[in-house]
Amino acid sequence: MPTVTLTPLDESRMTPDERRSAFSLASIYALRMLGLFMVMPVFMLEARHYDGGDDLSAIGMAMGVYGLVQAVLQIPFGMAADRFGRKRVIYFGLALLALGSIVGAMATSVAGLALGRALQGGGAISAAVTALLADQTRDVVRTKGTALVGASIGLMFALSLVLGPLLSGWGGLSAIFGVTLLLAVSGVAIVRWWTPPEPALPVAGQTKHSLWGLLVHPDLIRLNFGVFALYAVQLASWVAIPALLIQAGVASADHGWVYLPAVLLSFVVMGVTLFPMERRGLLRPLFLGCIVLVMAVQAAWSVLAMSSPPLWSLAILLFLFFCGFNVLEASQPSLASRLAPMGSRGAALGVYNTLQSLGIFAGGAIGGLLIKNVGASGVFTASAALMLAWLGVAWGARFVHKSPNGVASAH
Repeated sequence: MPTVTLTPLDESRMTPDERRSAFSLASIYALRMLGLFMVMPVFMLEARHYDGGDDLSAIGMAMGVYGLVQAVLQIPFGMAADRFGRKRVIYFGLALLALGSIVGAMATSVAGLALGRALQGGGAISAAVTALLADQTRDVVRTKGTALVGASIGLMFALSLVLGPLLSGWGGLSAIFGVTLLLAVSGVAIVRWWTPPEPALPVAGQTKHSLWGLLVHPDLIRLNFGVFALYAVQLASWVAIPALLIQAGVASADHGWVYLPAVLLSFVVMGVTLFPMERRGLLRPLFLGCIVLVMAVQAAWSVLAMSSPPLWSLAILLFLFFCGFNVLEASQPSLASRLAPMGSRGAALGVYNTLQSLGIFAGGAIGGLLIKNVGASGVFTASAALMLAWLGVAWGARFVHKSPNGVASAH
């Protein structure tokens, strides 16, 4: 990436290459996550029409195997990104996503769907993408880049709840898998022709950690626990929220129209809070405050779930949830990339994304058990308790900050 001389006033602004890197890599995330999220609202229903569809546990496994494969491969793919290069790993992961989409589109049985989902999960490129973004952005603007990635995930989640049922009604799961194939191919084109060239691989003299060293790194442990808790709470919440919206009179096909405004408005809040407060060295109070906010939302949902909640209350709480979620989702990978040893950045982010995938799996699985045995209120109560545990873990965390003059500090 060419060297750009910036005045002190411009230091907190992205250079053209940094913007190009951030937007292109966020687009890769967005295309990938849109394809994968679109199956969520329809998979359990549509899979019943396939051979073996009378076995709900098999359908559940076909749905969840993606997260398990992701969790297994995040660390190996992250280590491979350190050794062989970020873009090579991204190409390989997108190829697996495309192959899994083809298998899923051609499947006639639940077992075939499970194979397709497993191959899609093999495209565990999150660590490579995040590491490449960290390589191509300065510390002072990196949170802006990771915020774009986080925003793309939140936006695709909301859009998927609108597009998934539309595509399913047109061509079933095969249509969704087919569109995901096109999105994977588009991702390859973005990496090839839009994303800036990656910098040289870490050299022998740069600081490296063993995998065990990364696993026991105190600062990274806090972030890894945090991303596990955040995504476990998100997935557990969405085990219960759809039923609350139905109770409030919103048809399942229209849920996306409730989520989408909440997500979009929360991006505005993130833009006017996260970036200015980080520049002023106030990331710690904002970060901890957002954990408290998400915890409070879970507690409020727990109370509302005991009765028939009005739609306006659910909409407000969804907005507040995404306000907290987006700040936490955007700032954590930025912090992880700063705290990780330069020569092991891919591996460290692989561990981070492994805990993210495990959080997704645990949130869905445990949320399902809780709602079956203790109801929606129990799901939200358990989620609030997990957020409280995260608050305790995060209280002593270091929040690495670089001021516009380039001086690093931890607070």
